[in-house]
Amino acid sequence: MTQTGHAEDWWKGAIIYQIYPRSFLDTTRNGIGDLRGITRKLDYVASLGVDAIWISPFVKSPMLDYGYDVSDYLAVDPLFGDLQDFRELLNEAHARGLRVIMDQVLSHTSSQHSWFLESRESRDNPKADWYVWADCREDGTPPNNWLSVFGGSSWQWEPRRGQYYLHNFLREQPDLNFHNPEVQEAVLAVCSFWLDLGVDGFRLDVCTFYAHDQQLRDNPPNPEVPEGEAFEFNPYSKQLHIHDIVRPETVSFLERLRALCDSYGDRALLGELNQSDAVNTHREYTAVKRLQLAYGYWLLGAHRITPSMLRGVAEDLGHDEESGWPCWALDNHDFSRAVTRLGTEACPEAVTVLLAALFSMRGACCLYQGSELGLPQAEVPFDRITDPYGREFWPAYKGRDGARTPMPWQTRAPFGGFSEVEPWLPVVPSHLDLAVDGQEALPGSTLNRIRRFLTWRRGEPALKEGGMEFVETDERVLVFRRTLDEEAITCAFNFTDAELALRLPEIDAGEPLDGHGFGGVRRDDEIHLPAWGAFFAKAA
Repeated sequence: MTQTGHAEDWWKGAIIYQIYPRSFLDTTRNGIGDLRGITRKLDYVASLGVDAIWISPFVKSPMLDYGYDVSDYLAVDPLFGDLQDFRELLNEAHARGLRVIMDQVLSHTSSQHSWFLESRESRDNPKADWYVWADCREDGTPPNNWLSVFGGSSWQWEPRRGQYYLHNFLREQPDLNFHNPEVQEAVLAVCSFWLDLGVDGFRLDVCTFYAHDQQLRDNPPNPEVPEGEAFEFNPYSKQLHIHDIVRPETVSFLERLRALCDSYGDRALLGELNQSDAVNTHREYTAVKRLQLAYGYWLLGAHRITPSMLRGVAEDLGHDEESGWPCWALDNHDFSRAVTRLGTEACPEAVTVLLAALFSMRGACCLYQGSELGLPQAEVPFDRITDPYGREFWPAYKGRDGARTPMPWQTRAPFGGFSEVEPWLPVVPSHLDLAVDGQEALPGSTLNRIRRFLTWRRGEPALKEGGMEFVETDERVLVFRRTLDEEAITCAFNFTDAELALRLPEIDAGEPLDGHGFGGVRRDDEIHLPAWGAFFAKAA
């Protein structure tokens, strides 16, 4: 199979470095990271060999959900700087060949947003129908059984209107009504504002939540509660969410948003999908003229990842020319860090080879800040927990703060060189031991191995844009070929702590490649893979 890429398809195979701005670098001595801190560290980010940065929300917000509750879509929150700081960040990133993807939270706003303040006042004001309002049932209870992700009913009573409003997350995060054409126009205008400034695309927060069932039908019970840390202790997972999210009207709006982005040229959309029916949702949302990229929770919540699991997910999503493009993600700000989740704290090579496999598979890949250091999940005591999700479900679920602690830049500096004052979340000793300055001095560190591999990968277009087909082999090993035009690269990854020898007589692997930093070699008709090793060969 052959696939040929084009300049406007930069997102195919892109490595996207996710930055959580509160925790990247503080330049204002308030314990919170900011836009200037990101700009100051762009040389470091570019040195990793990534193609783009995704910046988690930095627009104005009361920060009850740390930026995912927007009170003004068009203003930078003063905690992070101002619009001029963002313009400078954009310019400096572009000067280094880095694309900038902005996090857009479009499904809901803050209850302090001017749109909601007007909407809640009466049933007949100009924005009365901009949010999802409904009358109570005869007994005064909410209009249906829908639940909030953050606990309890997803309906909140508003006495000014004598109605309930919908909130899929905090009650201070009311849902916009995407069935109202005026809302869609307002949201598209928001996106146009940032596209005009020069952003290269948007990561769309919970984009399956945009539309809701206008009949407000009850969700049925879920006969199979999904596994994973985000679901085990939350009654939200006990429903099949077929009426409150993933409605057909959402993709119609996404087509409008895609058309807007296409009118600006090579801009890209990366969507966050929900857990249930994720494969079919991925196929639907990444169809032609919708999202270029989407990621689900297949790996983010997993406590064990095997070659067969990775292959199964890739085959379910589809990897032929007609299939949409996935964005692989092993870590992000919403899940425990993979090193701890997968039980590999004593073996950083395990996550390194897993990341290399994801970097090599068909699709883009998100690399969350600190993952290139092999950071484990930070232990944050309850009195320092700020995440509303964690505080609601503590101690069964400790929340997301352990993956959001400050980036450790210096081993011996106060607070890891992140700030000169006490940070908003603690810098833990296990992270100081893995700080950037210490790892940069060690040739075999996780940081240097990731940097070396990604730098090498940039010179292999087939690993970015090519088609993919899997090779039958030992179940402990993942083997596939990436093909672009007449060139094919065979990739093999050993997911065990034992050396393995593979015979692959059915394919001509080609000439072994070097420079990637993994120790696999070919001896006659066998490929020898060290523990947690990989092998690459090219055939023309």
